[in-house]
Amino acid sequence: MSQSNSVSGNGDYTARGLWSSRLAFILAATGSAVGLGNVWKFPYVTGENGGGAFVMVYLLCIAIIGIPIMMAEVFIGRNGRHNPITSFRLVAERNLASPLWRISAIVGMLAAFIILSFYSVIGGWAASYIGHAAAGDFTGGTAESIGDLFGGLLGSPVQLLIWHTVFMALVVLVVSRGLKGGLERAATILMPALFILLLVAVGYATTTGHFGEAVSFLFSPNFGALTVSGVLVALGHAFFTLSLGMAIMMAYGSYLGRDVSIGRTAISVAVMDTGVALLAGLAIFPVVFANNLEAGAGPGLIFQTLPLAFGNMPFGSLFGALFFVLLLFAAWTSGISLLEPVVEWVEEKTSLARTGSAILVGVLCWALGIASILSLNVWSDVTPLAMFDRFEGKTIFDLLDYVTANIMLPLSGLLTALFVGWFVARESLKSDLALTGSAFGLWYNLIRFVTPIAVVIVFIYNLMA
Repeated sequence: MSQSNSVSGNGDYTARGLWSSRLAFILAATGSAVGLGNVWKFPYVTGENGGGAFVMVYLLCIAIIGIPIMMAEVFIGRNGRHNPITSFRLVAERNLASPLWRISAIVGMLAAFIILSFYSVIGGWAASYIGHAAAGDFTGGTAESIGDLFGGLLGSPVQLLIWHTVFMALVVLVVSRGLKGGLERAATILMPALFILLLVAVGYATTTGHFGEAVSFLFSPNFGALTVSGVLVALGHAFFTLSLGMAIMMAYGSYLGRDVSIGRTAISVAVMDTGVALLAGLAIFPVVFANNLEAGAGPGLIFQTLPLAFGNMPFGSLFGALFFVLLLFAAWTSGISLLEPVVEWVEEKTSLARTGSAILVGVLCWALGIASILSLNVWSDVTPLAMFDRFEGKTIFDLLDYVTANIMLPLSGLLTALFVGWFVARESLKSDLALTGSAFGLWYNLIRFVTPIAVVIVFIYNLMA
């Protein structure tokens, strides 16, 4: 796909680069969406909420929340052709709307920066576990020994800082190389590698003797096991798993050419992201069932429950190492996308070039991550907002996670849906999204009515939970 120097109407196609193909954008956007949420969170929230019925509700929520907001964010990015904040302002001005709508992008970018600061710490956990698995540290392990291993990692500020630094350096390295040499090259290498590793993991899972049980668990709905809380969890997870509300899709959309259909592309990303989540479930649950472990083991499923299983399985060291490489790749692709919107903004608003912008933002994000590291050990008793009942017992790590996931992301997503649905010219949307009449009508009604209501429900539920 070649660069174009001018586009009539909306969008400044100057010397800014473009994705080389639609596939490159899909791989990068899918890499952003595919992260710890797919490989780590999706399996355990599915286990906690009854399996197949939860999956069905989750898929419905992807359709009514995830895809409409993703299309809206990509639309803003491609029309603005700048960093997310400037793109939002330009699209607002062209539609005679208040430039204050750009607060959606400001909130999203700030959320992405904060999330990366503690996401990098968790990515470091995955990196450290590769070595543990390969060295056979899980072999013959007991629940107590595996728990001690994880506890030892969390209790060591030095270990956590080393792995946090390694992970952040990997992210900065890719983003500093720009669109073609960084984002696109990483996506075209890491995403196929991730899919291959997932398929290997699923293939291994078929040998456990419990693959059929896992398939039944994931795809045979038991609506009796699904609670109202489970429905709302599915609603929230569908929103967060696609990297929405973080200005990422606006940043990636700013590199998207005019000849690419936003509608078909967004659907492709959602399908691939969901496919990874389901494959992760098919890889993990047979191992869980084969070892009589608890499917709804919560966040400890990946770092405590599964290592126990790996340590007592044939070829467990090899499979465990491959699994944590997979987890690292998933975290890495998401980390890259979290850094990109802020780097894009710094590069456009300062005299720093791409490399300098990436290093500056990366170092600041790394420094904020130290607070999360210390809150896991030295500052574990520090609860800054303990005077409020809702935040009693929440460490700095917990607070950063809570504020971004429960307030900032839904707020950014809601503002984006309202702006695009109610303040952008219908004909401009119809032309840019390249949807057929009925498909456009469905999307338009979703983004105006259904999606905002669903996000508000998630917002209120998260604040009251």
